[in-house]
Amino acid sequence: MLIFLFSLFLALTAFLLLYAIIRKVILPQTSVRQRIFALENNDNNAPIEASKPMVKKDGQRKLREIPFMERVVKPAGERLAESVSRMTPKQVLALVEKRLVMAGKAHECTAPQFVVICLIGALSMWFVTFTLVGDGNFILIQKIVFMLLGGVMGGFMPIACLNTMMQKRQAEIARQLPEVLDLLCVSVQAGLSFDAALSKITGRMKGELISECKRLQEDIRMGMVRRTAMKNLASRCDVQDVSLFMTSVIQAERLGTSMSKTLKNQADNIRERRRQFVKAQAMKAPVKIVFPLVLFIFPALFVVTLVPTLLFLLKNM
Repeated sequence: MLIFLFSLFLALTAFLLLYAIIRKVILPQTSVRQRIFALENNDNNAPIEASKPMVKKDGQRKLREIPFMERVVKPAGERLAESVSRMTPKQVLALVEKRLVMAGKAHECTAPQFVVICLIGALSMWFVTFTLVGDGNFILIQKIVFMLLGGVMGGFMPIACLNTMMQKRQAEIARQLPEVLDLLCVSVQAGLSFDAALSKITGRMKGELISECKRLQEDIRMGMVRRTAMKNLASRCDVQDVSLFMTSVIQAERLGTSMSKTLKNQADNIRERRRQFVKAQAMKAPVKIVFPLVLFIFPALFVVTLVPTLLFLLKNM
């Protein structure tokens, strides 16, 4: 059975490599041939239409010219996602959508699609576990338990990956926030308004926090109230320092206090909070390094120091 799975894995790897070569070599040649054919037919819109698939005169593509992914897989996935969205509770979909937004993947995957991915992962792991355990010397209850555990692990893996991406994004936002606040403070003290300073910073920097600030500016330009847009940014990031910063800016605008003083106080406060967080992480390092020492370093030291002595004693006995 293991040999069969290994051969299946090798066949899948070879197929993916062959598909990548075809995508890399043959498809560019096909697009070039389409452009040459369009130029030979004296098509005035050839530079624009050459990169597009060949279209009939009535605006519809031929069936054989539509890719398999677009013709079969994508519609099937959309219908399955619609069915799952109708059967899944709204609270679960809202929670998944919130986590996708916090992970920065809302524009790549919707909540029903993510639920479908979890179901596919659970079914795949269940099938693999059934294949491995079906021919083994196990009793029925053991096979059922193994298959249930495999299905649960397969369904939990996408959720674990999503949580990991969300934590990495929050850590990057928290790491970038003090620098952005310092630049905002300096720009506002130099005479720029808060919006102008934020525009300058978003135009010259990159990162997850900068992307959220750009979305904040887009929401404000679309007519959303500034207070609401800032609250939405804080909820999308779900970082305590960002929430404190947005709350202080909202209160400064509402009460009419100096924006430069508010930004300076927040920059100093968040910089100090970041320094304390780094110190706390540094103090945890000796505790975290104990397990690698015990598992990897101490056995090697024992082998280097004790094995020669033991060999010498065994030789002289």
